[in-house]
Amino acid sequence: MTDTDRKIEATNARRPQAETTGRVFDIKRYTLHDGPGIRVSIHLKGCPLSCWWCHNPESQRYEPQVLFRPERCISCGACKGLDEIAAAEGCPAEARELCGVEMTVNEVMRAIMKERMFFEQSGGGVTLTGGEPLGQPAFAVALLEACKKNELHTAVDTCGFADWGVFEVTLPYTDLYLFDIKHMDPEKHRLYTGVDNEIILQNLVRLGEAGAAIFARMPFIPGINTDEKNLHDMGRFLKDVRGIAQLNLLPYHSAAEDKHSRWNMDYKPGKLYPPTENALRKAAELMEGYGIKTVIGG
Repeated sequence: MTDTDRKIEATNARRPQAETTGRVFDIKRYTLHDGPGIRVSIHLKGCPLSCWWCHNPESQRYEPQVLFRPERCISCGACKGLDEIAAAEGCPAEARELCGVEMTVNEVMRAIMKERMFFEQSGGGVTLTGGEPLGQPAFAVALLEACKKNELHTAVDTCGFADWGVFEVTLPYTDLYLFDIKHMDPEKHRLYTGVDNEIILQNLVRLGEAGAAIFARMPFIPGINTDEKNLHDMGRFLKDVRGIAQLNLLPYHSAAEDKHSRWNMDYKPGKLYPPTENALRKAAELMEGYGIKTVIGG
């Protein structure tokens, strides 16, 4: 048993599973790109990576935070003297928004079960995403287990940067891993995400060896990771990983820049542009040449 396992067991032993709490910043219903069928995506707060192009920059910090939209502020003074959370709750112009609330497994499951009819009709289910859901291991495991007790299909959308022990304890309760591969070059990976990719690639291999079902996912970002060398390096690596049912090429879009601007956050890449259909098609053909089923989009 790893130290991670012991921590998760100790956390769950202190309280009933249904009362295990985690920090959630969004629950999206009727999602179509986070696994098969119609799904509910549970977004957990916090991520060990700080990707330059992050589409959910508000997810990166683990603690709840108040996001400020200066263009909405009407200088009414309603927030004067209040702490950040109270100011957000009382802002009449909605210039301040609380991101991240503590929820129990029971509370999240009540939201999930409202959508069960759509799961049954479409072959969908529940996806834990983020942020990085495995950054809150006790909550993620408890929530996955509760989903399986209710016979729901489960998926974990992960950046892969976590202790292997965390992955081990999720295996019995996870039907599919959506596993991101940002870049194959370790130095460029560190530059663009803040961490090395060695642990990530090791975890992907170990998941395959453990018999997990995996969709590998590559954010396809011109000027960052779409050069032929990186694509060939990825193809050579992925072709030997067990369990990968397909690779999804996820085209960059401007939502990342828009969100950074909306929340008055610095956007490191500067101006980026979505990939062309031709570039996506050529990349897909290259990957198919390595025997990897490749899908453009989620």
